[in-house]
Amino acid sequence: MNSPRLAARALILHDNRLLLVNAFPGEHDDLWCAPGGGVERNASLPDNLKREIHEETGLTIAVGTPCLINEFHNPDDRFHQVDIYFRCTITAGTLSDDWQDPEAVVTRRRFFCRNEMDALRFKPDSLPEVAWSTSGLSYDPLELLVKPSQPMKGGA
Repeated sequence: MNSPRLAARALILHDNRLLLVNAFPGEHDDLWCAPGGGVERNASLPDNLKREIHEETGLTIAVGTPCLINEFHNPDDRFHQVDIYFRCTITAGTLSDDWQDPEAVVTRRRFFCRNEMDALRFKPDSLPEVAWSTSGLSYDPLELLVKPSQPMKGGA
């Protein structure tokens, strides 16, 4: 069995709005998540996160403290990922519809108000509670991997 995949993700609140990304070309699916991605060997989690955020959004960030550990898996193919979320702040840049993810993974990026999250499909389920909380580190138990055609619990 392969080890779980490790990813770093950013919770970025700017003007009390949360930055989320969509990684489905052509608006194929409406699932949103916090920006970030898989870690590369021989680089720290914060360094990996800075690289991923710049690739996906064009923003430069300062990485703060961890605030959430989330696990998800697909028992059918034994896929298992552990996401570590960090509170982050923007230090340079602004979102632009013209920005192109060099890896062509993220196709849309946008800030959402807390009340907009109620009508939004997102993962993990605890995302808004953690993002707008001032508490310490949270842990989400193992969630099933959601495929684009599956119904979502979070927000919808």
